[in-house]
Formats: sequence, structure tokens, C-alpha cells
Amino acid sequence: MTDRAARNQERSLAAFLAKKAEFDALLAELAQASADHFGADPETVLWGEAAWLSDATAKLKDIADQHFRRGEYAA
Repeated sequence: MTDRAARNQERSLAAFLAKKAEFDALLAELAQASADHFGADPETVLWGEAAWLSDATAKLKDIADQHFRRGEYAA
């Protein structure tokens, strides 16, 4: 590997690890919010909360499908 390629790889790794740390922090926040039922009060939950959770779940499913190459991302 050339010096230029090695420096490029080091910068790529640093950027990847920074984004992974951000990703992990977001996952931890979401896990905590989920444990608290996203602040929903069982006595007052309405369709808006269910719709929001459905939308959020669809976004996370798309991310998982991309990573695991499922659904429309299947090879």
C-alpha cells in the first residue's frame, strides 16, 4: 500500500469510527426511549402515537434491510 493509500485508509477509518460512535449513541437513545414506551401514557395513547411508531419502525427496517441485503436490497 502506498503512503497516499495508507493515509486515505486511515482517514476513512477515522470517519467510519466517528459515524459509528454517532450511530451507537443514537441507538442507545432510542433503546432508552423504547424502554420508556417513547413517553406514551398507556391511558392516553391514540392513533398518532401508533402512526409515529409505525413510521419510525419502517425507517429502521429499511436500514436493517439495507445492511442485511433483504427485501428490495437482496442481491
